[in-house]
Amino acid sequence: MKYISTRDSALHISAAEAISRGLSHDGGLFVPESLPELKLDAVEKLIPLAYAERAAYIMKMFLEDFTESELRDFTTKAYSAEKFDHPQVAPVHSIDGTTHFLELWHGPTSAFKDMALQMLPHFLTASLTKTGETRRACILVATSGDTGKAALEGFRDVPNTRIMVFYPRDGVSEVQKKQMTTQEGANVGVTSVEGNFDDAQSGVKAIFSDEQLRDELSGKGWFLSSANSINWGRLLPQIVYYYSAYCDLVKSGAIKLGDAINFCVPTGNFGNILAGYYAKKMGLPIAKLLCASNRNFVLDTFIKSGTYDLRTRKFHTTTSPSMDILVSSNLERLIFDLSGNDSKYTASKLKNKKYYKVNDKIRAKLHETFVGGHCDDARTKDTIADVFAKHKYLIDTHTAVALAVLNDYRKDTGDNTQTVVVSTASPFKFCDAVLDALGKLGSETGLDLVDKLAEVTGNPIPAPLASLRGKPERFTDCVAKTELLGAVRDFLK
Repeated sequence: MKYISTRDSALHISAAEAISRGLSHDGGLFVPESLPELKLDAVEKLIPLAYAERAAYIMKMFLEDFTESELRDFTTKAYSAEKFDHPQVAPVHSIDGTTHFLELWHGPTSAFKDMALQMLPHFLTASLTKTGETRRACILVATSGDTGKAALEGFRDVPNTRIMVFYPRDGVSEVQKKQMTTQEGANVGVTSVEGNFDDAQSGVKAIFSDEQLRDELSGKGWFLSSANSINWGRLLPQIVYYYSAYCDLVKSGAIKLGDAINFCVPTGNFGNILAGYYAKKMGLPIAKLLCASNRNFVLDTFIKSGTYDLRTRKFHTTTSPSMDILVSSNLERLIFDLSGNDSKYTASKLKNKKYYKVNDKIRAKLHETFVGGHCDDARTKDTIADVFAKHKYLIDTHTAVALAVLNDYRKDTGDNTQTVVVSTASPFKFCDAVLDALGKLGSETGLDLVDKLAEVTGNPIPAPLASLRGKPERFTDCVAKTELLGAVRDFLK
């Protein structure tokens, strides 16, 4: 299987090359030239398997230049008991007969990004060998909170790599910030940005598109790569947990093999829900994908209208900061797919980063699968309180956004199809907002909030978060949104 660029479908490269590069030099994103089929007979074979085995089976279909032995080794290491605190890795928790939560936060950073970023270092280092690359990789990451820590942890002290993470100074939770600024490792760097996530992401993308910089770094033995979901090696592992959740629902008797289900996904950069779309196209019985947004609901608007308009859109800081995003990079992959892999159409539409409108044919295809919805912080707060009061189940702010959108959808449509809410983070990463929702927020700050949430709810503190106490802060630099390039140069000196 070869990979092509969303802006140049004539370009054909191997999976290892796509993973190594991260982003195409034309500014496009790499996608497989076609999606493999994985239908019910194969799904039935996956049901009794452990998560790591399911992952190796599914990802092999996309990675012809990787051996089965390699992938089994990678997944066994990535999803080991030393890294994930639940034997199922990504368990499904049901609160009633039709509503289930796919818990993706049992990994080393207590967020769903671990599901992919424990795999990506294995992919990247193997890809460098397969492509004959002798230069070292400088991995640049813009994060709205969770990707940064997961990438830092995944690439910590990986040979022949350095990783630098940029995060919005005032746009992450206290726990998220503490996770990044105390990161261990000799090859890591963390810098905050005076601005929001979109400023950080735009700055990183500009660096990737700087041909002069690429030549300069190459002469010094470096090349740039990405750990954001623009990298196919980040997106591919996310397809796995949609299949895994379906298998677990069949195994538990909640559904029968072949039953169609819905997924409701909180998303800002669109990678998480795009993985579900790819799973559906491969043959997984998914009826609808509900795209849940917070007050920054540009994706909701796009799904409903087919128009992406940032010209007058204001950026809002919310209690679900990992979704505080207006420029959703992975939407490009969806538009490319819905256009029939028309790279000329995709490139022309996305030339104007502030505004574009898809044609009626693409809009109709969009509505066949996707439903948009959003909720504000007040609804988020009420949803956390309600689900804890009724079910003694604690969810974080992002998961609450998704559940609120699901509740609205069911009320509006009467569709009570079995639905999996994709739960993207431990509630302990957003203690202040969760405690506020439970009516228990006091004067505590920092990690004292973590202790209080455990006391109030009786839930255990995830070990990765408990270990933050007493860790020294290593990274305190902050740069203007126009100074990211200088920070990268300083980092590589």
